[in-house]
Formats: sequence, C-alpha cells, structure tokens
Amino acid sequence: MPRVAQEDSPTKHRLLDAAQALMLEKGFAATTVDEICAAAKLTKGSFFHYFESKDQLGKELLERFCASGQQLHLGLCGKESDPLKRVYAYVDNAIAMATDPVMSKGCLLGLFAQELADTNSTIRQTCCEGFEQWAGHFSGELAKAKARYAPRAAFDPNEVAEHLVAVMEGSMILGKAKGNMKVVAQNLRHFKTYLQQLFEGAKTP
Repeated sequence: MPRVAQEDSPTKHRLLDAAQALMLEKGFAATTVDEICAAAKLTKGSFFHYFESKDQLGKELLERFCASGQQLHLGLCGKESDPLKRVYAYVDNAIAMATDPVMSKGCLLGLFAQELADTNSTIRQTCCEGFEQWAGHFSGELAKAKARYAPRAAFDPNEVAEHLVAVMEGSMILGKAKGNMKVVAQNLRHFKTYLQQLFEGAKTP
C-alpha cells in the first residue's frame, strides 16, 4: 500500500514520536534510524515502509510539529473579543506555558533551524515557513489591536511578531544553556512591558 494511504497509521506515529523525543535530546544528525526503531520498538522494515530516508522523516516530523504548534498558537489568545486583550492574553498564556516541564526539552523548529539550515535546503525552507506561520498569527492579532488603539503608532506588527519569535526561541536556547527554563517566562514578561509601551497613550482595556 502506498505511503500516502497510511498517513494516520499508529505505526507511523510511533516512529515520529520516537524520533521527536530522540532528536530533541540529541539533535538530528546524532539520532540514527536504528535508535528510532529501537525506541519505537519497530523494525527498520517498518521505518522504510513509511519513510524513504531519515531526511524525509525529518521533514514530516517538522511539518507535524509546526501543525501542532499552529493549533497551540490559535488557542493562546483565549476567548477575548477585544483585540488588545487578545494580544496580552497571548503573551500571558505563553508565560504560563513556559513553566511546563515540556518546555525544558526545547523547540524542534528552533533546533532544526540551527542544525540543518545551512546543509539541508528542504528543512531550511520548512523551518522558514514554520516561523512565518507562527509570527503571522500573532502579527494578525497585533494588527487588529493597532488599528483600534494605536493607528498612528510607528511600529510594524510583522516586525514585532518576529521579535516575539526571537524572544521565545532565544530564551529557550539560553534556558537550556543555564539549565533553568525560567528565563523564558522572564523574557516574555519583558516583552509584554515592551508591548505596553508601544501602545502607550492608548486606553488599555
């Protein structure tokens, strides 16, 4: 049966789950197909039934990670209707999320971008698209808040959204180096203060 006919196969998801756990711990290059199969308790025959190569697995794993991230980002604004409240809720919820032990494992998107962008053009492009989708969601929310509360403000919502991505990704790298991911929440709180300053002079809801 063709691979495309088994996209939702539990076996395939076991391989992807095993690969994600290993690659977050060791990186892409240091993780072997044999290790992935052993962690998933599957044979190499099963691996190559679903993936032509480790590179293909890496691409599909990254796409799955980004799709899951998109759903997460959509929920960070909560149920607020006011656009500025939605922007602040996004950051507040990201701060709360930063305390989750899962954060200590890092971000697959950032890890792949650092390790593979210079050597794998397909992964680099997938990483670029993942970051653009992430920033694009927050940029859209920020643009609505700007239109209502600070229409003449000089800031570019797209640039501020990319700043948020840089703050979160950079903070995760710093947190891993320090062995303390509290720095992520700390820097997000600074980012929220920066946002409030951008809207200074506007009536905060």
